[in-house]
Amino acid sequence: SQMRQKIILFGGTFDPPHNGHMCLLKAAIDEVQPQLVIVMPTGTPPHKEAGHTSAALRISMCKCFLQLFHNIIISNDEIERGGKSYTVDTLKRLREKYADAQIFLPIGSDMLLSFTTWRSWQEILKLATLVVHCRQKEDMQPVREYVKMLENEGGDIVFANGEIEVVSSTEIREKAAAGEDISALVPPCTEKIIIKNNLYKA
Repeated sequence: SQMRQKIILFGGTFDPPHNGHMCLLKAAIDEVQPQLVIVMPTGTPPHKEAGHTSAALRISMCKCFLQLFHNIIISNDEIERGGKSYTVDTLKRLREKYADAQIFLPIGSDMLLSFTTWRSWQEILKLATLVVHCRQKEDMQPVREYVKMLENEGGDIVFANGEIEVVSSTEIREKAAAGEDISALVPPCTEKIIIKNNLYKA
């Protein structure tokens, strides 16, 4: 029988994409060895008050991910759909398009611990394999317990090891607004776009 195609779906606001995202995606790629990676910026970012960045610029900034893998698509599906993006709906659409593929969802251990607050999380577990990237060694105990609980709910979960950079998009936006150096927090191509377009400046 043919091996099932492996697809990573990497969604986010990406306002901006930063080194934390890069580490998470790289760890997932190394672990999963996918045939295809789909980077999917969300439709409406939740932080409207930050005068949020245009979809076109968020897509441009996402090009920083292309260096991580030979077969990455930056999809504007959610952006064109508009409104709020829910992971479960995106997964259902991917399932229709790639019927037999195994879909992997990279997730940081910090986000994992609130996974049961996600819309239709039980259904997400049926549609995708979670790829968990642990932020620090010491948070393994709660993470392991949480993973066990999700596995009892029928979840399929793998761990990805790799470099960790704990970066917050909010911190980057605040630093950029204040004209501070952000070169240690974002990939060079993202930094160029932020500076050139005066992003996050009041």
